[in-house]
Parts: sequence; C-alpha cells; structure tokens
Amino acid sequence: MEKVLCVDDNLSILHLYEDELSEEGYEVILASGGKEALMKFGKDTPHLVVMDIRIPDTDVTEILTTMQSKNPGIPVILNTAYLHYPKDLMALGAEACVFKSADLTELKRKIREALEKRK
Repeated sequence: MEKVLCVDDNLSILHLYEDELSEEGYEVILASGGKEALMKFGKDTPHLVVMDIRIPDTDVTEILTTMQSKNPGIPVILNTAYLHYPKDLMALGAEACVFKSADLTELKRKIREALEKRK
C-alpha cells in the first residue's frame, strides 16, 4: 500500500484527504505543521507528499529542501489556494501544483500520475 503524507493546518481539509485518499487505497499520514510533517516524513517514509504552501512553524521551502535531501525525487504535490507561488516552488522539486478545492478529482489524478511516474 502506498503511503501519502498530507500536510495542512486546516483539520477539515486533512480529514477530507484522509477519507477520500483512503477510499482510493492509500495509507494516509496526516500532519498539521511543518515540524510534525518532517518528523512523520522521517519515521513513516511516505511515497508521496501533498502539502499546502502555507504551513505553520516552518517555511515551505525548508520542508521541500529537507524532504528532497532525505529522499531525492519524492513526489510533492502542492495543494493551495495561492497559485501565484508555484513557479518558485516548482523549481525546488515540487511535482505539481493543484488548486485547493473540496473536489479532490484533480488532486487524485495528480497523485496517481506522480506515483506511476516514479515506478
């Protein structure tokens, strides 16, 4: 079973990810802040990360850099309401950027594509 680490400070969004992605057959790991995300990233070894751009207690560039140094090529999908950021963050190793929505169709598609690409 592939593990997906979801990072967002909005607990409702995290529960939505957990419900929807579990139904897709993924093991979902939740983190509500940057420090927690890095701890779980090291402990649980996810296959993919879904992350908001604005994360409490850590800068998103620091998280991306740390994750890429520990697991080069790990797919990271940025899921955000702030689409003016992605070009800079894509240069740091993000796989894709998806506009945050309660409809996770696009996010699920990007997750499948990223995991297939990695195989």
